[in-house]
Amino acid sequence: MASFPSCHVIQEVKKKTDLTIALSGNPNTGKSTIFNRITGFNVITANYPGKTVSLNIGNIKYGNLSIGIIDLPGTYAIGAVSEDQWVARRAVLEGKSDAVIVVVDATNLKRNLYLVLQFIELGLPVIVALNMVDIASKMGMKIDHKYLSLLLGVPVIPTVANKGRGISELIEEAIRIAQSKEKGSGVVISYGEEIEVAINALADLIERRSSQTPYSLSSRSIATLLLEGDSEFLEAISALDQGDVIIKFLQRIKRGIEKKDEPISIRMIRRRHEVAEAIAGKARTWSEQPVLLSDKIRHYTIYPPTGIPLMLATLLGSFTLMLYLGGFLSEVLNFVWGTYFSPIISWTVHSLINQEIIARVVLWGFDAGINASLTVVIPYVLTFYLILSIMEDTGYLNSIAFLTDNIMRKFGLHGRAIIPILTGAGCSVPAIMGTRILSTKRERIIASTLIVLVPCSSRIAVIVGAVANIIGWGYAYMILIFEIFLIGFVGLGLNKILKGEPSSLIMEVSPFTTPSISTVLKKTWFRFKDFILIGFPIIVIGSIVLGALYETKLLWIISEPLTPIITELLGLPMIAGLALILGVLRKELALELLVALAIVQYGFPIGSLLAFMTPFQLFIFALVVTIYIPCVATISVLIKEIGLKNAILISAFTIILALMIGGLANKILPLLGW
Repeated sequence: MASFPSCHVIQEVKKKTDLTIALSGNPNTGKSTIFNRITGFNVITANYPGKTVSLNIGNIKYGNLSIGIIDLPGTYAIGAVSEDQWVARRAVLEGKSDAVIVVVDATNLKRNLYLVLQFIELGLPVIVALNMVDIASKMGMKIDHKYLSLLLGVPVIPTVANKGRGISELIEEAIRIAQSKEKGSGVVISYGEEIEVAINALADLIERRSSQTPYSLSSRSIATLLLEGDSEFLEAISALDQGDVIIKFLQRIKRGIEKKDEPISIRMIRRRHEVAEAIAGKARTWSEQPVLLSDKIRHYTIYPPTGIPLMLATLLGSFTLMLYLGGFLSEVLNFVWGTYFSPIISWTVHSLINQEIIARVVLWGFDAGINASLTVVIPYVLTFYLILSIMEDTGYLNSIAFLTDNIMRKFGLHGRAIIPILTGAGCSVPAIMGTRILSTKRERIIASTLIVLVPCSSRIAVIVGAVANIIGWGYAYMILIFEIFLIGFVGLGLNKILKGEPSSLIMEVSPFTTPSISTVLKKTWFRFKDFILIGFPIIVIGSIVLGALYETKLLWIISEPLTPIITELLGLPMIAGLALILGVLRKELALELLVALAIVQYGFPIGSLLAFMTPFQLFIFALVVTIYIPCVATISVLIKEIGLKNAILISAFTIILALMIGGLANKILPLLGW
């Protein structure tokens, strides 16, 4: 077998656990929800060596057993024709999982069973999680899971992931199968007499010519993969001592069969689909049911005449909710901090530190800096992540993907690209990592560039905090609308400049479901906690550094070289320019440092910004912040995902674009009556 690096994280998991169980399925089966239910969101993320597609890995205790749960990339097949399929198959085979749970959507059984059959053909110990059985039942679909288990030859456990039903039974069955150490069993697909003769002859030759097969798979599994033209296993067999004999025999068999008919690989894939359809048909019965409300809603969300207005209304409503709910939380947190905490902190610092300048510098961080976070960023970021979690849990994001497919194709992408782009409104880092669902590097570069331009929750907090709350919500909407048009123009331009065509959209519309309150809250918290664990220290330290520069008058010396750009081109005060630079650490830091300055100088966290910046300057400041490269974390993930050169080009492009647009706005808007 050709030598490939193992995923060291999986190897570490195997060393530290009694059993490892892999979890597979396509992205719309509720696989992630089942994984989160099993692990309680206690996960780490690891990349397979040389690949950008990630694995989620959790560890649970079940009785006296320590069990590693490996969440494979969401995929519709494991033919290793794309990166997600390659990683899913390699992680299972190379990681030698003790059992594989394949999650299938009960409402789309025929399509989902294809993946199950592929795992069974590899001879792996498979358990099927028949998810969304509640929705299937409401649609008039009854699936006899016991008969389905008999037909497939593997255990089938019905589940309702978002309600936690069947999860305990599923993990118990997986543990039973894993502990039995039995070789995988299951249905054996017959590919027709001609191909079956070829499989048997090739399997017999592999047994005679090879003492060990790749990943210790059965000779029939290897023969099937070779006839199907699997490039990885062709390479692996070629590397064996007598591999050339096997490959020559394979080529001779294929030539003989394909002279009479179409390629063997096409026939085998079609046959696998036929078997999946036949099994689904036997295990499923229908009864007349009224059209579900969720189906009606889904229809309206993907039918353009109604779907587009609904989508725009949803996005507008989400921003409005952020404005008002976030504003309410901001006022409450500001009152609580100013009334109860700020006086105590101020008294404590002055009691412990006799030097007035040092005391003021410390208060920049531990009073003004924290207050700025509580009143400017946290309320709006928290509100947005709550909205995003609800949209995910209901399945609405998938409807948006279908609805926007034609639009995204004008940008050289397909509809699924809208999901990471919309996720970028939460945070650019996971959004850029989410571009792994796209097939080509061209698509990833285009999507990553657009994601960088999407106002993330930190930048939305700047827009709301510096514009909506001070100048007026109309100006905040103006920036967001401008951003949408800017993203559109950049997408059209990149599609013209970068050669290539978008890949096809292969994706089902997920059924609409009632969101689980516990799941929504957990998702919100696990996204938001980075702002607590990572953001707070940066904000405190950044505020202290800015305070030290300000109190010692070094700020003006350092910022002098930037005067032509900040004051002349953008028309901003120098303090705002320094905040823009420091904002590269975390984008919300740009506004927080300004607010911290306002608190130190004037005592009121929001309105006092007008003491040293005009409404027009605040508008320009927020406009520039919204466009230029989000933060160092985003730059880092760009390098990792699309390479150093492309990361530098995207970063430089957004900085130049931000300065150009900010400069033009500074010169043109006053002429238009601002």
